[in-house]
Amino acid sequence: MNITIINIKILLIVIILFTLNSCGIYSFTGASISADVKTISIQFFENQAPLVQPTLSQTFTEDLKDRFISQTSLEIINGDEGDLNFEGAITGYNIKPMAIQGNETAALNRLTITVKVKFTNNKEPERDFNTSFSAYEDYESSQSIEAVEENLIKQIVEKLTEDIFNKSVANW
Repeated sequence: MNITIINIKILLIVIILFTLNSCGIYSFTGASISADVKTISIQFFENQAPLVQPTLSQTFTEDLKDRFISQTSLEIINGDEGDLNFEGAITGYNIKPMAIQGNETAALNRLTITVKVKFTNNKEPERDFNTSFSAYEDYESSQSIEAVEENLIKQIVEKLTEDIFNKSVANW
């Protein structure tokens, strides 16, 4: 019986060592990043949407950088030579009426932001993608967009950067 307990302990130690020595690094954020990936570059996302919100490009680009700084140990570098590279553009910024009422007025409006992202993984090219991401928030039509826009953009950008983070390094 002592041999069985010893065998189980040895097996557990081997599993733990194998897990720690695997080719990827797992973090509590869900990121699974190869151990040889050390740097990331994030290009400025130009606003190419038909309706342009002046600060959206800067806000989105900086929030995407902040997401990777806070949730990984990758070093952000300038240019496009990072082990991981993001580039793209904001392609949509739309406000549409939702939830039409009986008097044919909208009870809610929806702000939708769409971002086209080209992700290049220079260590594992099979993980590259070129995808559009969209997110939205609804707001009461009794409120003007100017009154709620800043907060809505913050919420939408948070969703977008989370989706991009998950697709690129969390393998979701």
